[in-house]
Amino acid sequence: MLLTKIKSRLLLPYGKYIHAIVERDKEGATTLQKKWLQKNVSFACDTRFGRDHSLSKVKTYQDYKQAVPVREYEDLRPYIENMLTGESDVLWPGRPKYVIGTSGTTSGIKYIPLSRESMPYHFNSARNASFHYCYKYGMMDMFDGKLLFMSGSPILGKIGSYPSGRLSGIVNHEIPSWLKKSQLPSYEINCIEDWRKKVYAIAEEAIKKDVRMISGIPPWMMMFLEETLQVSGKKSIIDIFPNLRMIVHGGVDITPYRKRLKQLIGSNQVKWLETYPSTEGFIGFQDDEDRDDLLLNANAGVFYEFIPVNQVGSDQPDRFSLGEIELNIPYAIVLSNNAGLWCSMIGDIVRFTSKDPYRLQIMGRVTHFISAFGEHVIGQEVDQALQSVLAHSQAEIVEYSVAPCVDPGIGIKPYHEWFIEFSKSPIDMKVFSKTLDMEMKKANFHYRELIDGGVIQPLKITSIPVGGFRAFYEESGKLGGQNKVVRVSNDRTYVHALQDSVQAIIQP
Repeated sequence: MLLTKIKSRLLLPYGKYIHAIVERDKEGATTLQKKWLQKNVSFACDTRFGRDHSLSKVKTYQDYKQAVPVREYEDLRPYIENMLTGESDVLWPGRPKYVIGTSGTTSGIKYIPLSRESMPYHFNSARNASFHYCYKYGMMDMFDGKLLFMSGSPILGKIGSYPSGRLSGIVNHEIPSWLKKSQLPSYEINCIEDWRKKVYAIAEEAIKKDVRMISGIPPWMMMFLEETLQVSGKKSIIDIFPNLRMIVHGGVDITPYRKRLKQLIGSNQVKWLETYPSTEGFIGFQDDEDRDDLLLNANAGVFYEFIPVNQVGSDQPDRFSLGEIELNIPYAIVLSNNAGLWCSMIGDIVRFTSKDPYRLQIMGRVTHFISAFGEHVIGQEVDQALQSVLAHSQAEIVEYSVAPCVDPGIGIKPYHEWFIEFSKSPIDMKVFSKTLDMEMKKANFHYRELIDGGVIQPLKITSIPVGGFRAFYEESGKLGGQNKVVRVSNDRTYVHALQDSVQAIIQP
């Protein structure tokens, strides 16, 4: 029995150390941010970007705002292209260690550099989040078992002369040896590209192990849990993994999935840890199980700025450092990191819920909104409205997406159309739809005015057959990895593709 607890006993002092670091950094977040601005700027003074923007003259945050404008990816593309040809010292000293190719919503494929200085912070931040949580809640024995990561393939390709892959796959190459021995799935299974085959193989491997942590984005975690139950023949995940301690999730809002995931797991004793990783930097993590906000990760190679959402797109938006933000204001995140991204708009909207310490909530994407009629409905509003209705309904959902119907036909008022895949349909769809519309009117004042003023009609729900979203992603080659459902769109491109896919299921 003692042999099975050796690792947790050895790691306990380290857990205490990490916990102390996280607590210390909470108190000095604004000081740490000033440090990272100066450190990154001074380190990059002699790069091409540094010379072009006179970074050697930057001494204060005001200097920085004058020297470096806020930019989107397209503004950095010339530097990125020079970097990809093999040129050194372009955005950051030397050459990148890795380059990530991601699908941009407005810029096509984006190439994001990871430097030797930035790469450790991606792993170390995830480590700190887990160790802090485990030490705080007395779960260090989690490390005595297997830790299962639903990640991208660790097989790397090439972009230019640089190794390239998904961030979650790249991180596999940075994991220390002590953790590799506890890691699932095995390397061979993790390399399987077909997501359905990969999930089945992970399930078959995992049911024979003492799994104590499962990490991944919610939709693919749910797919794994369902597959594991089918492979094992058990009724709940806790029957298969009785020592399961923690679910680590991020990348996608877990709210629509939480109820189903808890049903699959079958235990209220499992802790839930939310993280906020992005390609550009590890932005935050949950530090308190009783809160639904995240601690800003202020000491991880990133300098943050925040722009009020209503000023996004303006020539000279107001820019605020961490110490200047206000609570409950929607901000677009702008970051400068130690891989050579400077004043980069990453597309996320957040609002701060606390300054002592700095905690935030993710509200959605800058590009994911509906404002076809001037309402500017964002992802958080539609999700809150839906969850409020589900809380008082027997209905259960798998996934959803919302888009405007601007031109439904002559004499018909436009509306918002909700495409919902129900795992358990409402008893009365009309009542469900009416209640959802009422919640949307509560969530967004402009939407209420449009409805009450007769500009648009109440929302309509289109039911998607069970398995529809999953089939759509499989057909489009986006099943697995870090691909995400677009919950809110300002046009119908996404939902048209979804409908075409579903039609093929109905009429093969």
